[in-house]
Amino acid sequence: MTPLTIIKGDATSPQARGPKIITHVCNDQGHWGAGFVLAVSRRWPEPERDYRRWHRERAGNDFALGAVRLLEVQPSMWVANMIGQHGIKTGSSGPPVRYEAIGRALTTVGDRALELGASVHMPRIGCGLAGGRWDRIEPLVVAALSGRNVPVTVYDL
Repeated sequence: MTPLTIIKGDATSPQARGPKIITHVCNDQGHWGAGFVLAVSRRWPEPERDYRRWHRERAGNDFALGAVRLLEVQPSMWVANMIGQHGIKTGSSGPPVRYEAIGRALTTVGDRALELGASVHMPRIGCGLAGGRWDRIEPLVVAALSGRNVPVTVYDL
């Protein structure tokens, strides 16, 4: 097991050598424009464009809770758009976070990280606009990533 590291910093500027995957949670409604995605879009336009196209063409692809798209945004650096949020607002069924979907998506990211020899970098995914709790997300990160010897850095601002 590789310990999970939590540091102060910007997840869009990973502090590591070698291949890197920046991962974050997206909603299943096609909305991009608030939260961590704004920082992603300021650095690279590709993840937003791909997410919007993926959603627009969802009738013919795998766009759904738990799905992941990895985009290489510069040599040896990828952004993983993970669908782990149902809707965008807290309602009668609770917050939009979907822990099971995040767990499935993280497992996919872990598989890719192992294939690429990459470390994974993220904010406290699912805990902002999605309304999730870190005490429920962290075990998912450990099981899917650091428990499989994938180095993980979580960035707090």
